[in-house]
Amino acid sequence: MFLRLAQQHRQFVQDLVMNLQALAIVLERRGYPASCYTCGGQMSSASFMVSLNKDHLIRFLVSDYGITWTEMRDDRELMKLEGAEAISQLQELADLVKYSIAPCEAPTLVTKTI
Repeated sequence: MFLRLAQQHRQFVQDLVMNLQALAIVLERRGYPASCYTCGGQMSSASFMVSLNKDHLIRFLVSDYGITWTEMRDDRELMKLEGAEAISQLQELADLVKYSIAPCEAPTLVTKTI
């Protein structure tokens, strides 16, 4: 059972990394400065970053060790989420792309502050 769960988790991380890469490409094409870096060929981790507007940065990290969403403004951390909450925020970002909101129109994604 545990080996099966470990394999499913690895596959989940790989799927998430592939989707982050695609999201970065789409965001770049829509005018958002975005990047997604991976280490190695196994796609077991990624660092995704996007600037929604001046001094508003989103960083999403995924690896076998965990998933985090960090939102910053003016170099100050506004929010840090992990796991399912981080993925939910990522969905909100994907919805911005889906509904074609331009960078200057992008609302803040912060739903709560620290």
